[in-house]
Formats: sequence, structure tokens, C-alpha cells
Amino acid sequence: MYRNDKRTVITLDAGGTNFMFSAIRGNEFIVDPVTLPARADDLDACLTSLEKGFRMIIENLDEKPVAISFAFPGPADYPNGIIGGYLPNFPSFRDGVALKAFLEAKFSIPVYINNDADLYAYGEALAGALPYVNQKLEEAGSSKRYHNLLGYTLGTGFGFGFVSDGRLHIGDNSCVETFCLRNKKYPDIILEEGVAIRAVKRVYGELSGQPDHGLEPKDICEIAEGKRPGNREAAIVAFAELGEIAGDAIATAVSLIDGIVVIGGGLSGAKEFIMPSLLREMRDHLMTFGGEKVARVQSKVFYLDDEQEFAEFARSNTARELKVYGSEKTVLYDPEKKIGVMTSKIGASKAISLGAYAYALSQIDVK
Repeated sequence: MYRNDKRTVITLDAGGTNFMFSAIRGNEFIVDPVTLPARADDLDACLTSLEKGFRMIIENLDEKPVAISFAFPGPADYPNGIIGGYLPNFPSFRDGVALKAFLEAKFSIPVYINNDADLYAYGEALAGALPYVNQKLEEAGSSKRYHNLLGYTLGTGFGFGFVSDGRLHIGDNSCVETFCLRNKKYPDIILEEGVAIRAVKRVYGELSGQPDHGLEPKDICEIAEGKRPGNREAAIVAFAELGEIAGDAIATAVSLIDGIVVIGGGLSGAKEFIMPSLLREMRDHLMTFGGEKVARVQSKVFYLDDEQEFAEFARSNTARELKVYGSEKTVLYDPEKKIGVMTSKIGASKAISLGAYAYALSQIDVK
């Protein structure tokens, strides 16, 4: 979608330390990015930096952009473009900032602001995981096609968004969140405490007996891989625990929103140690009072990064002809339900940018 579109949208990767500005046309970045300090603790300096960055991009374009569209971390009234609330990385925004109105007054073009995980899911649905899966199914000769996607980002937090049949769902309050769900291992603690960067660092510190280790997840991953000295068993368990807790949450979500699951973000680079426990959780069973085992997820779960599992995912082993009652006609019936879990092939940053681009154009086209 929008691969051949000639319109230009300015995008922004808004981090608490730096802002990175760029522009997209036809799903491709068309200018060198501009990076400026975010100055997130000073509202005047932060807004000045935003305005300056967007102007620098516009000066490098060969035509006027049709919109500004970007993700912003944290709670907000996204449809109205008002950022406020608990924002650890942007303390100067906590009392509420009408960012959309501010930028539209400065640049006289539409401005669209969304949650970063929502745009991640949208980008993966339109230009990442979903078309990738459906293309591979077509190449394998399967008639099955998927239209729904759940996107998760593993990093500083645990972001979540979902797309159904090409439509991004943001809810009535632009508050589709998963970070605050119950933590499987610590029921009184929020889920995010078990699946974010700080969780990997904490668990490694506890198990290694070095709570002040000063290591980052990349370092801990290298210890798990045996490429760096350290407590390898503690490193492996730190990522495995993350996978178990994330898998518990994803199993609940995919039972409610039936679709492909794609996982991105910095921590997904440790998928070798995360995915086994995550998949095991999704494939687990619960019990009835009568002692009957019930699959945690009613669809069979496949790991689509594994070529053998994808081949099985694409193959129909249970399809059969079903006779239509009262006639000689038959219909093809496949009782097996399948969903797939995979890691991002395009990366979270690109998916978010492509999601922001597509979202802006979709809103302009509706109007």
C-alpha cells in the first residue's frame, strides 16, 4: 500500500534524548535524516527543536509535504494531538501540550500523532509481517490469507498495537495498552516489569549475585551466547523469563484478537533465548474443574521464523471434502486453525515510520 504514491510525509522518531526527522514518499525515505537534541526537560527548548527539525527537512524537499506524521511515547489524547500524563522521558509534557495544534499553526499542513506501538503494528500490517506471510503462503500454494495482526515491541517498555483488515484500532480513548496487565510471575506487579530492558538487567543481577553489574541487555545476550565472560546460565534464564511472561500476555491477547503476531524492538535481537519459553507458554494448556485439558490458545501456534514450521503452517494436512446434508454436493473443510508468531523483518524503527506515513495518507484520503 502506498508504494507508488507520490505524496511526501514528514516523519519523526521521538526519543527522550534525540529527535530524528526524515521524510517518506512511496514507502521510501527520500532525504538524509536530521537529528537534534530533544531537550525533553525544557518545554520551550523542546518545541523549538521540533520546529527547527521539521523546517530543516522541508528545506531539503523538492515539493511541499502533505502532512507531518509521527509517534510519541507515552499516554496522550492522540486523535486531538495532546500529549500529557505520566511521561518519564518527557517530563516537560506532563501537564499537557497541544502539540498537534502547535505544529499545524506553524506549518499549515495536517499533523497526525499516534502511539509508537500502534504505528509499529500498522507498518508491519501494511508493509512488513502481514504481506510477508501472505506472499510466502501464496508461493507455497496455500489459499489461506491473514488480515489481522498483533504487534509487540520489546525494549524500554512493552508496546502493543493491533490492526484488523487494514484498519488501525486505537480505541475510544486512544488507550490500547498491555504494559499494565498482570505479571504472571508476580501477580501484584505490572507485566512490563517482567518484559522490559530493566527486567533482563534485574533478573541477571539477581541470579548472578551481581545486582550492580552495570551491563546492558546486549552485553547479557553476548554472555548467553558465550561471546563474553559472565554467568551464562543467569543470562539465558533472564531472557527465558522475559519470554515466559510475555508469552502469557500474548496468549491472552491472541485469544481475543485472532491474527499473526509480530515482535520487534531491541530485545527481539535475543530471540534465540526468548522465543522457546514464549512459544511454550502460548502452546500450554489449562484445566477444567472436571480435569479436562484445554489448549491455552485455541489455534495451533507456529513459529514463522523457522522454515520447517512455516512449511507446516502453509501446508493443509487436515482438509477434507465435507458432504452437504441432503445433497450430493461437497465443500472443502479444514478444521485446523493456525496462527503464526514471528520477529520483525524490517525493524521496529522502519515499521513505525512506514506506519506513520501510511496513517497520514489514509486520513487525508478519507477526508
